[in-house]
Amino acid sequence: MNRLEEISNNLEIVKQRISAAAGRVNRKAEDVTLIVVTKTFPLSDVEILRSLSVTNFGENRDSEAVTKAFDVAATWHFQGQIQSNKLKSITSWADVIHSLDEIKHFEMIEKIAKRPLKIFCQVSLDRAEGRGGINLDELYSLANRVQESNLHELAGLMAVAPLGIEPAHAFEQLAQIHQEFVKHFPNAVQLSAGMSNDFEAAIAHGATHIRVGSSILGSRTFTG
Repeated sequence: MNRLEEISNNLEIVKQRISAAAGRVNRKAEDVTLIVVTKTFPLSDVEILRSLSVTNFGENRDSEAVTKAFDVAATWHFQGQIQSNKLKSITSWADVIHSLDEIKHFEMIEKIAKRPLKIFCQVSLDRAEGRGGINLDELYSLANRVQESNLHELAGLMAVAPLGIEPAHAFEQLAQIHQEFVKHFPNAVQLSAGMSNDFEAAIAHGATHIRVGSSILGSRTFTG
């Protein structure tokens, strides 16, 4: 089996799983945006995916993403932890940022971004160090600041299921947080949650965007 066949088969399986998961909770598969996470994978894989009509790609590292994004026309999502010194570059290629969790980073985005971005505020579900996400007592201040922007759009919330916790429980908690959040930010209806090992649970609890990599592209070889 060549690489095109491998990716095509895996992509079809994931699409079928999305459809089944959505159907179990009376949702439509087309209401779930599949973001294929291409971190550590080569440009050639991105080109294969694009030939298979994939239009949304996710990256965690600016240094990797910047060349791919400028070579392949698509909607590009940044979902890694934000570093201040990378923001100028990130805002040059990313169309969507999923991982905003500090007001100071948004202030920088306001100053340096040359085009409108869709922005998700990343919520911490466990207050774990090093995994990103803002605490709930600071979330609304951050969201208010994004909503005040004349250029950028507050899309909704993003979260990663904590390690050691059943994903369904984590995403149920996130859904409750988002339900209350939308009362205050009625246009921020999007919810970015779920990866290869838990996206079906995320869909069951209202995820509109899922970030899937290894189920489509295979196991990663990490570098650096």
